[in-house]
Amino acid sequence: MTILNNVPLLVALFGIFFAQFVKIPIHFLLTRELDWRLMTSTGGMPSSHSAAVTALTTAIAFEQGLDSPMFAISAIFAVIVMFDASGVRYQAGQQALIINQIRADFQTFVSGTKDWIKKDEEQKIVELKTLLGHKPSEVFAGAVTGILISVITYSFIV
Repeated sequence: MTILNNVPLLVALFGIFFAQFVKIPIHFLLTRELDWRLMTSTGGMPSSHSAAVTALTTAIAFEQGLDSPMFAISAIFAVIVMFDASGVRYQAGQQALIINQIRADFQTFVSGTKDWIKKDEEQKIVELKTLLGHKPSEVFAGAVTGILISVITYSFIV
């Protein structure tokens, strides 16, 4: 089997790209801002992590059955990835929000010193990334996206 014939791999990769791309119009509908950086950012609706692992798991179910060891491995992998996306990574993003606020407050305090005034913008502290993980609804939407991608692929293409 060549890599281009590996449908589970292809649907998982497509799940990532599709979920990342669809974040742009969703964000536009909510904010009226077109932000192409969302294509390569973490977090947001839907979760590309969830889309990838559920597309992979669903594809394995189609190819090898629900009773196969590969499906069991993939299903557990998917649960761990989605739990991490909505748990640990989401909480890290929330902590980053608080740390950024502390940093902003500290910058206000320090701004009166002469050394701070002499620094250009690039020398100042860079904000921590706050959009690391996903809300449960984003994980769920990503999971549904991935499942639908595999179901459509196996129903109409393969």
